[in-house]
Formats: sequence, structure tokens, C-alpha cells
Amino acid sequence: MTVSTPRRAVLIAAVAALAASLAVGVTTAAQAATTLGASAAEKGRYFGTAVAANRLGDSAYTTILNREFNQITPENEMKTDATEPNQNQFSYGNADRIVAHARANGMQVRGHTLAWHAQQPRWMESLSGTALRNAMLNHVTQVATHFRGQIAWWDVVNEAFADGSSGARRDSNLQRTGNDWIEAAFRAARAADPNAQLCYNDYNTDNWTDAKTQGVYRMVQDFKQRGVPIDCVGFQSHFTGGSNYPSNYRTTLSSFAALGVDVHITELDIRNAPADAYRNVTNDCLAVPRCKGITVWGIRDSDSWRSGESPLLFNGSGQKKAAYDAVLAALNSGTTPPTSPPPGTTPPPAGNCTASATPGQVWGDRYNTSVTVSGGSNWSVVVTLTSPQRVSTTWNGTPSWDSSGTVMTMRANGSGNTFGFTTMTNGNSSARPQITSCTAS
Repeated sequence: MTVSTPRRAVLIAAVAALAASLAVGVTTAAQAATTLGASAAEKGRYFGTAVAANRLGDSAYTTILNREFNQITPENEMKTDATEPNQNQFSYGNADRIVAHARANGMQVRGHTLAWHAQQPRWMESLSGTALRNAMLNHVTQVATHFRGQIAWWDVVNEAFADGSSGARRDSNLQRTGNDWIEAAFRAARAADPNAQLCYNDYNTDNWTDAKTQGVYRMVQDFKQRGVPIDCVGFQSHFTGGSNYPSNYRTTLSSFAALGVDVHITELDIRNAPADAYRNVTNDCLAVPRCKGITVWGIRDSDSWRSGESPLLFNGSGQKKAAYDAVLAALNSGTTPPTSPPPGTTPPPAGNCTASATPGQVWGDRYNTSVTVSGGSNWSVVVTLTSPQRVSTTWNGTPSWDSSGTVMTMRANGSGNTFGFTTMTNGNSSARPQITSCTAS
């Protein structure tokens, strides 16, 4: 068919316009994300915020909420005093309102919290022993059942460990019902909402060397070994003058993740919102594949429980602060994490073995790691370090290194299926060794 000149001109113009529109589309798709939630989602994570039901009528508040975040945690509306003000009389109005807002805007919800020594209604504070234990378990069951299918993660138990140097459980009315109360709460939550991820959540657990951090670590390790249903650990990360961002924060996240749980930064706020600290926290999460996301504890400084310290990403007028820019840039620079294997673990190929790393004691300039091998006796495990870290001591195996000194191959020497080593940080205290292969015959 012959095309006339006018029609040919129209077709050429149409093709040019289509090409231009496609070019614009490609350029737009390649551009960096412009909001926190969108950028985090590109990396397989969330970036969320705590939300108060009484602020959902504030259009300035909800404009930022809906634009920037893809996850919500109710600030107080799911706590015991709010959801069961009188025994066996449950009240979900404000919590339902927050969940409905999240679902209408495509946001995930973190349930916070099912069992906590604080913000208990007076009727619960008056109970003890078996009566309190049964009331706590009934509360967990009823609330988790009400929200079943709507909650991505539950903070099943909140703040059960004591501050200080003991690394022990907090003395509370719940703790006095028996040391297994946390386990009982997790089992009840699993039965009530089988598809939700179940988390333990606490503050002042950011520094890997702190006794409280180690106490929580030992509990999670024990739960995983005994099959108690725990899926994740939340780090509140309320950084202040007495609890600043620690240089080993990434070590803490990766060490817990190596136990086979996800890690979440659940209540982040930092006094005066220093851009570097916010950037570091974001980068630390991005560096740990099992770090699922970050939640800041409020939107604007005026919404914060620490409003006098200006700790958030938006000022009281809703304007972005330098810390916001630092977080968004860090998110946009991050990479999508692998879905498997979990850090510190190698998948077991047919006929081969599995090696699982467990962090050990930490000193100022070095730390220990133990590795357990299953699936064979004549095994060989390859461990990769991050330069300039180096292994200084090994036990229960025969090591060899590549020319860089950062790749160690440990072979069985008849001392069993567990070996260990000491790593000198040499100025890099954030990285942890990674197991890259395990073979056995």
C-alpha cells in the first residue's frame, strides 16, 4: 500500500511521539525513588512509622504518612490497656482504624504489643500467679485472633530483659508467673495467628557487647534450638546521649540474623536527628540480608514522645530534614538482598553438608565465632572475612588460607563437627565472617 505524503508525515510524527514517550518512561523508571517507602520496597524491605489514631484526622500528617511510608505500627492502640480495658471486655476501635488506614493504602502492619509489663490495665496489675498467666494468655489469643490475617509481624513480648550488667530477665508481675512465660506467649500467638511473623522487641539491645544484648541473644538461641516459634527480633534503637549509635550495631544485627531469625529496627529515633547516625543505621540494615526494614517512632518532631529532642526525619512543620535526605540516599544506594541462604548458613547440596555460624565472645579488638557442621564427617568449610579483618586463632580443625588472607578453608581433623576461630577486627568491627561453602565426603 502506498502512503501519501501527508499521511506519512502524520505517521512519522506519531512514531516519534511514541518513541519520546517510551524514552521518558525508561528514564523515569531508571530514576532513583523519591520516597522512603518506595525506595525500601525496591530493596525488598519496608520503611515505616509509628502512627497515632488521633492524628489520622490531620491532613498534613496523613499526607506525609501516605506518601512516604509502606508500613505502620500503632503507637499505643494495640497495647493491653487499650485493647482489654476491663477483663474479657475487648476494645479494638482505634486499632481497627489504624489497620484499616494501612490496608487502604497498601501498607503492612506491625502489631505492638501482646504481652508487656507496662501499660497494663489496673485489673491485670492486681493479678498474680496462675490467674495472671491465664489472663495474659487469653489476651494474647483474643487480640491475635481478632487481627488474624491483617498483621505481618507481632511484637509478641516487649521489653522483658533488665537494663544493667546482669543480662537477666526484668523482674515483673509476668516474670513472676514463671520463667517460661515468654515461651508460652509465643506459642499462644502462633496458635492464634499462624501466618504472622512473631517477634521479640526490646530497647538498649543495640550494642553487641552489652549484657542485656547478650541475654536476649541467649534466649533467642535457646528458642531456636528448642523449636519455640520465634521468627524475628526487634531493636527499638532509641538513640540518646546515654545510648548512642554503637559502632558494632551491624554486628548485633548480623549476629542475631545468624541464629535464623529476621531482624527489624522497630522504633528508631535519634536525638537531634544527626544525618550521619541515620545514614549509618540505614546502611547497617541494608548490609544484613535478614534486616527486613526500619520503623521510625513518629513522623514529625511534634508527633514524637521525645519532641523536645527533635529526633525524627521531619520537623514540626512537616519539612524534610537533613537526616531524611541521608536516609533516602542510603536506601537508593542499597542493593536488593538475596532471599537465601540466611547469613552464616550454607544450603546443603545433595551429598554435602551444612555449616552454621554462631557468634561468640566479643572483645574490643577481636571476637570469636563457632561453626557447627552437619551432614558429614570428612568436611571442608570455606569462610570469607571482610578485609582488613584476619583470623588469629583457630581450634578443632585444620585451617588454610588463600593469598589474600581473607578466605579460610577449615578441614576436619578428627576433633568433631564443631570448630571455632578468633577474628581480629583491625579497625573494622561491623563485619561478620560469612560461610561460603561446605563439602563433605
